[in-house]
Amino acid sequence: MKTAELRQKFLKFFESKGHQIVASSSLVPHDDPTLLFTNAGMNQFKDVFLGFDKRPYNRATTAQKCVRAGGKHNDLENVGYTARHHTFFEMMGNFSFGDYFKRDAIHFAWEFLTSPEWLNIPKEKLLATVYAEDDEAYDIWQNEIGLPSEKIIRIGDNKGAKYASDNFWQMGDTGPCGPCSEIFYDHGDHIWGGPPGSPEEDGDRFIEIWNCVFMQFNRDEQGNMNPLPKPSVDTGMGLERMAAVMQHVNSNYEIDLFENLLKAAARETGTPFSMEQPSLKVIADHIRACSFLIADGVLPSNEGRGYVLRRIIRRAVRHGYKLGQKQAFFHKLVGDLVAEMGSAYPELKEKQAQITEALKNEETRFAQTLETGMALLEEALANGGKQLDGEVIFKLYDTYGFPYDLTADICRERSIDMDEAGFEREMAAQRARARAAQSFKADAQLAYEGRDTEFRGYSERQTEATVLALYKDGEAVNELAEGESGAVVIDTTPFYAESGGQIGDVGYIFAGENRFEVRDTQKIKAAVFGQFGVLVSGRLKVGDTVTAKIDNDIRNANMRNHSATHLMHKALRDVLGSHVEQKGSLVTAELTRFDISHPQAVSAEEIAEVERRVNAAILANVPVEAAVMSMDDAKAAGAMMLFGEKYGEEVRVLKMGDFSTELCGGTHVARTGDIGLFKIISEGGIAAGVRRLEAITGLNALQWAQNQERLIKDIIGEVKAQTEKDVLNKIQAQAAQAKVVEKELAKAKGELAVHAAAKLLDNAKDLGTARLVVAQIDAEAAALRDIVTDLTGKSDQAVVLLAAVNDGKVSLCSGVSKPLTTQVKAGDLVKFVAEQIGGKGGGRPDLAQAGGTEVGKLTEALDGVEGWVSSKLA
Repeated sequence: MKTAELRQKFLKFFESKGHQIVASSSLVPHDDPTLLFTNAGMNQFKDVFLGFDKRPYNRATTAQKCVRAGGKHNDLENVGYTARHHTFFEMMGNFSFGDYFKRDAIHFAWEFLTSPEWLNIPKEKLLATVYAEDDEAYDIWQNEIGLPSEKIIRIGDNKGAKYASDNFWQMGDTGPCGPCSEIFYDHGDHIWGGPPGSPEEDGDRFIEIWNCVFMQFNRDEQGNMNPLPKPSVDTGMGLERMAAVMQHVNSNYEIDLFENLLKAAARETGTPFSMEQPSLKVIADHIRACSFLIADGVLPSNEGRGYVLRRIIRRAVRHGYKLGQKQAFFHKLVGDLVAEMGSAYPELKEKQAQITEALKNEETRFAQTLETGMALLEEALANGGKQLDGEVIFKLYDTYGFPYDLTADICRERSIDMDEAGFEREMAAQRARARAAQSFKADAQLAYEGRDTEFRGYSERQTEATVLALYKDGEAVNELAEGESGAVVIDTTPFYAESGGQIGDVGYIFAGENRFEVRDTQKIKAAVFGQFGVLVSGRLKVGDTVTAKIDNDIRNANMRNHSATHLMHKALRDVLGSHVEQKGSLVTAELTRFDISHPQAVSAEEIAEVERRVNAAILANVPVEAAVMSMDDAKAAGAMMLFGEKYGEEVRVLKMGDFSTELCGGTHVARTGDIGLFKIISEGGIAAGVRRLEAITGLNALQWAQNQERLIKDIIGEVKAQTEKDVLNKIQAQAAQAKVVEKELAKAKGELAVHAAAKLLDNAKDLGTARLVVAQIDAEAAALRDIVTDLTGKSDQAVVLLAAVNDGKVSLCSGVSKPLTTQVKAGDLVKFVAEQIGGKGGGRPDLAQAGGTEVGKLTEALDGVEGWVSSKLA
């Protein structure tokens, strides 16, 4: 059975059991700061399990894209060397949200696996595990399924603490949790390994193919297990593992999908095809992870998700290099992946050109340093014995772009240890970024179990309401007193809660003299709004009848900017191309900030054209119309939607004439003319392939234009121009004159420095076999190299270290006459000095440069050079 057929069979089976087929969510988790990447089928339903979200169905089934590379869940170093580790994999899942529980979950799994109509796996090839205390699941397996007791294994708390077990699932230290039951497939006694729970369980004979998680408890902060009112089910089946079972192979890399990718990798690297070649497995695995990540909007960068992607790409390229492929090849595999998986995941086809381009650019960038870096590594490995020095590891990382785990990969192949402590010392500054990429923290949620909020803010600016709940310091209270900060939940509200990039409304909630100033509005749960602020007078109690009124000026400004954002989005796609996607947004009363995917800076001409189109739409003054409809109707209407965003069965579509149609839950103007003037005030890059634009509207735009006009008039006066047109000529003339003066000054300083340096050689310190010149001179940084080269060229015994201070920074240059480079290396010398003044650097044995920032330590550092050089000559 082909992998694609298995995927469809799973979904069709559970659809026949009343499950809604739900599309895979993005690999970039939406609104979940606890995750680096989507790594399980249940991620997109996390808020449903926690009670923060509601769906129109209570049974669901998915084929979920997952990545485990970086952060807590990281399989990267094992990929290519085991039969089942992957960076990207597909997790098939079926879910019950308070509907069926253990009995149905186990029966569904058994029917799908063993029924002749579905997979028809021989029952004698299967066994099950249950949590040691889960008698209910054990009884279902034994008495209803008919599994012999010797094939039902109880797994206890095997990880050192109560409920710390392979068969007890927990979302975190607190929250939903419960026992799980796993199904294993027996590949046969010709393969080494024992059943789960045995000393040989890590072998490949018994392979987990199914896991049923029974969420039946809510663990509180004291560790108490409280039964959930509506127990739920989260089930997972690894597609690649099951495909291996159905295709009667023991390794995931032998299934049809991987066989074709392995052959493509062999073709592009010029390597004979072999299922046993680890490097081909690495490349075949990594093209999936990289392509799907780019399709979901991740681009290579030096932080966060982008850095993990960069690590995966560079690991694949290095393995191609290991196979002898020195030319760019990795991006050429995208077409093969699209042929394999494009039907199941159309985004691969839609983004094929963008994926290919991104991979090619990153591959080309890394290729420029890979060969040089590998030469350095090979030299270090040849000379370093059984351990690779931490400084070399750091240099590979910092100078040549070798991620740490790539170097570790190479060392493991050679059985070389890594000097981790030395690397960590060198990495002090950079480690903060690496930690930030993995230290995702969960946001606290207020505990609220009451009724939902009725939002009336689309049509009303003021409502009468009842106080449902009050919070102080995150805890529910019955009353707020004057001066206390907290949150208010009311039954009906005009306050818009922050969502879709638009900040929450501000205003007041009041009753007589009791007045609560609302400074922000956030969603406590999916349909529960919390008004956050401070009680400025009186008292406020749960049950009070109040008036809720938003700040109209702030709301109107938010609406203008939000509506302008829609017009800008459409104009950017029209001007720059359909590859443009929203990567983030912020709508405030002051401005709209909009991040887009685009490979280069947006030119001034392109910005002007976007402004022209947006302002034309504003002048057209067309109605802005909102309508709630089904997702299918929204797609038919051509509504633009954000890839990876979570939408319900019904969505709100915002239409601005023929200019823009987009899904949006925010607040907007009645007609485009209400926006007033639109002006883009800044554009810049914030990450590889991501540009940020900021724009203003209405009176803010007018004020900006007036400020620019005043600035121009000030400049005209300062440069003594007659007209605005004459300003540029005046500035250019003054700049040209300044350059001439700077050039003459630099020339004069250089001549003086050369003259002074010549005297230095005459007064050099005689060290027997060498003449040492150490000095701080008055010269530009660029001139040091020429001076040092001149000095070492005049003697075959010269060792030179010159320093210059400019703009509060130290520049260093060292040179050694070639006959002496076997004893004294310029790179080592300059590094010795640089390390003492807060700097770094290096270079060739005969010529090297460095810099530093601690000018006050320079004299002492120079004083130590003679002793250092003498020790090398001894």
